[in-house]
Amino acid sequence: MNTHHGSPAADLVDALVADDPAVRLRAALRIGTVPDTRLVRILVDRCAVEPDFFVRDMLTWALCRHPAEITVPALLAELDSPLAQARGQALHTLSKIGEPEAWPRVFRSLHDPDDDVARSAWRAAVALVPAGSEDALAAELATELGRGDHDRRLALSRALAALDEAAVPLLDAAAGSPDAHVRAHAEATERLRIDPDSAFTLSLEAARRVAALGPDGNRVG
Repeated sequence: MNTHHGSPAADLVDALVADDPAVRLRAALRIGTVPDTRLVRILVDRCAVEPDFFVRDMLTWALCRHPAEITVPALLAELDSPLAQARGQALHTLSKIGEPEAWPRVFRSLHDPDDDVARSAWRAAVALVPAGSEDALAAELATELGRGDHDRRLALSRALAALDEAAVPLLDAAAGSPDAHVRAHAEATERLRIDPDSAFTLSLEAARRVAALGPDGNRVG
């Protein structure tokens, strides 16, 4: 397939930026069904700006259908993008590809200032962590305990719970933290680790304690 004007590839590229998300979805599906490595860069670029969740998911699938030696370097380069969506979608796609070479860069993304990107990094890190690096990953993730909103805390807890035994000493230490937010988050994470099917909730008592505290962990009023 060539890419001159009017070719099937050019038509697919045009379809990826169509106003109708259904048209964009079909284009991504087609590219993944009949992979063309010359379209990898276009897929990656589209991930950074695509507004529709389902289309983004199909773009990731299409990238996973191409050779990792071409997609992984392009995705790793996206981790330096100023666009949060570009970084987050690249991390998500790297976690699906499962290429070990991505691990060092994923590890460096764990504390991204954007919450959505950080959550993507945590999921990718758990998927890609090499044998023997689980303790280091758990230690890094544990520094995020007690921060952010419910969704951020739940994502962190799931990542730590997935590391299982590697997370236990960190959660034990955090359960004794002077910061009530950290303590409550550690307790909820340990419950999730023991029973992955349980709902992620702070205990009523812990929730009341946290509600009575300011963001710095000091009592309000």
